[in-house]
Amino acid sequence: MKSLLAIDSWPSTHAASAVVAADGAVLGSHGDAERRFALASVTKLLSSYAFLVALEEGAFDLDTPAGPEGSTVRHLMAHTSGYDFAERKVRFAPGDRRLYSNVGFEVLAETLEQATEMSFADYLGEAVLQPLGMASTSLDGSAAADGVSTLGDLVAFATELQSPTLLDVQTHSQATHVVFPDLPGILPGYGRQTNNTWGLGFEIRSEKSPHWTGLLNSPETYGHFGQAGTFLWVDPVLGAACVTLTDKPFGPWAVEAWAPFNDGVVSEVQGRG
Repeated sequence: MKSLLAIDSWPSTHAASAVVAADGAVLGSHGDAERRFALASVTKLLSSYAFLVALEEGAFDLDTPAGPEGSTVRHLMAHTSGYDFAERKVRFAPGDRRLYSNVGFEVLAETLEQATEMSFADYLGEAVLQPLGMASTSLDGSAAADGVSTLGDLVAFATELQSPTLLDVQTHSQATHVVFPDLPGILPGYGRQTNNTWGLGFEIRSEKSPHWTGLLNSPETYGHFGQAGTFLWVDPVLGAACVTLTDKPFGPWAVEAWAPFNDGVVSEVQGRG
C-alpha cells in the first residue's frame, strides 16, 4: 500500500505500519515487523481485552465496585470513575464526565489481581497474548501504559478485534460502542470534546474534532493512540484496521501527520473494493 510509505517522512528513527482486513488478510505492511516498540497508552487495548476476558470468566462483573466510592468496573473502563489522570485523587463524582485516567486502569489491574490471585501481567499473557501467538509482546509495568510489542504481534491483535475468538461477540460489541454517552471531557492532545465518547477501554471516534484518525474514518471507528507515537484503529464500516508504531513521542508532528495519513489509508482501502 503506497499510503504507508508516508511514515518514512515522519521525524522518527524507526516506524512501522500495517493495514489488516476484517478477514485477517494483511493488505499492506511497511517497516520492520519484528522491532519492539513501547506502546504507551495503546497498552490499554491489550489490558482492556484481558479485563473483558475476566468479565466473561466471572472474576468480576461490570457493576463490581472498584475505585472511588460509587465507582464500578464499568466506570473505570470507560474513564468515568472521577479519578485524576495520574494521582489517586478523585476529581469528579463517578459518571459525571469523561476524565481520562491511567490510575483507573491500574486500579482495574489490582481488582483483577485480587479476584484471580494472579499478577496482571501473567493474566494478560495467559488470557490474550499466548492464545493470539503474541510472543514478542510484554507488559513491563503499568496496565495503562507499559506494554511493548511489535507490528507483527499487533497485526494478530487487530485481526482478533475484527473477528473475536477470545470474547463473545456481544461482549466485544459492548466494549466497542459508547458507554455513558453525552459526557464532555478532554481528549489528550486534541482538546475538549463536547461528547468525549468511549467504550469499555476503547476510544470511539464518533464525531470528535479534531481527532487523530482521519476525516474519512467512520464514526464507528474505535482504538487508541499512545504518547510513544503509536496508534491502532479498527474501522468496522471500512472493514479494516491500521496499526502504526514509531519511536518518536506524540507531539505537534503527530497531530499534523496522523489524520492525513489515515485518510490516505482509508482512501486506498476503499479503492481496493
